[in-house]
Formats: sequence, C-alpha cells, structure tokens
Amino acid sequence: MTDTNLIEPTADPNARKLTYRNLTAHNDGGDKTVVSVRDTPDLVVDHPIERGGTNEGPTPVETVMGGLVGCDAVITRAVAKILKFEYGAVDYTCDAQIDTRGAAGVKGVRPYFEKVTVQKTIRTNETPERIEKLKKNVEQRCPVSNLIRDAGVDLTIEWIIEPL
Repeated sequence: MTDTNLIEPTADPNARKLTYRNLTAHNDGGDKTVVSVRDTPDLVVDHPIERGGTNEGPTPVETVMGGLVGCDAVITRAVAKILKFEYGAVDYTCDAQIDTRGAAGVKGVRPYFEKVTVQKTIRTNETPERIEKLKKNVEQRCPVSNLIRDAGVDLTIEWIIEPL
C-alpha cells in the first residue's frame, strides 16, 4: 500500500549514489575528545566534572541527541523547499532515557537509549493536511531518526504547531 502523503524521490531510485563523511579526533586518555570536521571549529565531546570530564562540551549521548534534532531541521528545510511549504523558526527540546547499567557492562541491558522524546515547535500557517505531508516525508527521510528507530529505540517526535 502506498502512502499518498509521500512525495517522489529527488534522486534516481535505481542508481546508487554513495557519499562519504570523515573526521579526525584526538583524546589524551581522559573523557574529553576534540573532533575536527572540514574547516569548522572543533567540537569538544566531554563529560561533566562530576563524571570525570572537564565539562567543555556535550557528552557523547548528548551529541547524538543534537545530531537528531539538527538532522531533523535540515531534512525539514529540504522537504519544505520541495513542497513549497512556508514556515518560520523551529525550536526543539529533546529528552532521552538511558539505563546506565548497560554502559557499566550489565549483560542484557542495552548501553544506549531506551526512549527519546522530541518536542518540535514549528511556526507555520500551512493547513493540517500540508503539515501532515511535511511530517510524513521528514520522518521517512531523516537519517538520524531512522537510525535511532532501527536500533529499537522508542522515539517520539511531537510536532507542536504555532502560527507564524
């Protein structure tokens, strides 16, 4: 069964088109890792002081959460452009639930997210039908949200609509 809300792909579905991402990173043996990507400012991934880090950046898990909302924002923009969907600012809050026993080595407890909840507040005057079309296509195309879902994580992205 086809979903009539899904738009046509913007790439040839029969021609594989691989791209590659790369970065470098350095760690001195502590919790702080400095990540370099292209010619952007370095990203510091760290833990809070009370967990042995220097508190100079988000934790690895917080970095994944930031990647999730950042990816959603980029895909929202790309799909909105295709649909000629008008919107303004988008704000996100993201909460994650993790059983830390997994990272402590307890067998049978996964060391990653149990549940991730995102509240996405988008400003638009578009109709509910067009909002649903945007939502369906963002959900289908977002690499990070699909990666998290495919890992069996209970991921909820709640769309909150506010007028422009």
